[in-house]
Amino acid sequence: MIIGVPKEIKHQEFRVALLPSAAYQLIKRGHRVLVERDAGTSIGYPDSDYEKAGAEIISEHKAIFEAADLIVKVKEPQESELPLLRKGQMLFTYLHLAANKGMTEDLAKCGVTAIAYETIEVNRRLPLLEPMSEIAGRMSVLVGGYFLAKHNKGNGVLLGGVPGVLPGRVVVLGGGASGINAARMAQGLGADVVILEVDLERMRFLDITLHTAHTLFSSEAHLMELLPTVDLLIGAVLVPGAKAPKLISREMLRHMRPGSVLVDIAIDQGGCAETSRPTTHENPTYIEEGVTHYCVANMPGAYARTATQALTNVTYRYVEMLADLGLKEACQRQPAMLGGINVMDGKVTHKAVADAHGLPYVAPTF
Repeated sequence: MIIGVPKEIKHQEFRVALLPSAAYQLIKRGHRVLVERDAGTSIGYPDSDYEKAGAEIISEHKAIFEAADLIVKVKEPQESELPLLRKGQMLFTYLHLAANKGMTEDLAKCGVTAIAYETIEVNRRLPLLEPMSEIAGRMSVLVGGYFLAKHNKGNGVLLGGVPGVLPGRVVVLGGGASGINAARMAQGLGADVVILEVDLERMRFLDITLHTAHTLFSSEAHLMELLPTVDLLIGAVLVPGAKAPKLISREMLRHMRPGSVLVDIAIDQGGCAETSRPTTHENPTYIEEGVTHYCVANMPGAYARTATQALTNVTYRYVEMLADLGLKEACQRQPAMLGGINVMDGKVTHKAVADAHGLPYVAPTF
């Protein structure tokens, strides 16, 4: 199979979909790997590393799409890339289609088989999303603490406090992969940490794992009690494949202290606050109702080398299966792959995506 790795063209996105070591393994298995020139150069993976691995360096972005049977990316195709996709081709990347009806319809029109990392579910886990959730969770506390500084229009609270001064309070909505990593980082800084969660078994796990953090059943009433005392609020809720639930209304934000910070990790799926809208690494924040909002849609892209390594660790075996076996046999070998197929043969083939946009759902068939 011909596997294409285009350079990411989304603004401020430096990750690359395959490491040179992954390309080497695929080539050893008899596949051709085409890598766009400078795809990984900015994060320390020069073209020479890919050439040593046996990959072919392609100068033209368009040529990658024209030649490849399987396109492996990091982020969703950009507007200029959509016309390059075609029927009979597979696209394997993060898609987050529940928050983007236009992209969903465009992918259906071009006939590509679009497989999303974030909807492949194994034993109630999302293994291809978890590493990015872990990075985003840890990063949320770093950026949240930074924007609490007074010179960044924050309330001037140091999350860890000092002897004789109480620490700042961090409230995390959701105890999944991003939530637990946010809580771990905040706990490590010495902050007062509360995690809101609805799954009682998960709360028991969090209680055992995070010794100084507190768990609280997630409800609007409990959140309203906490908001006047919160310095950093982290939205880490996730419904696989679906839009994030809007747990924080504009009215609720008015109960937070001026200069407090909201980091909405769920922004890729539409965000969990009524006031959330996507931002970029260049302009990461805005203020609504006196609260600084950090809503960067590709948070792990800030630490692109670490993120690339973590991503390839989990995606490689799926890329290998698709290349070795083709989609039909890969789904037979690993049934979870079926859940990753969001669009196929012009149809929306993931129910949560179809429901999010009021589009007809058709189960994937071969």
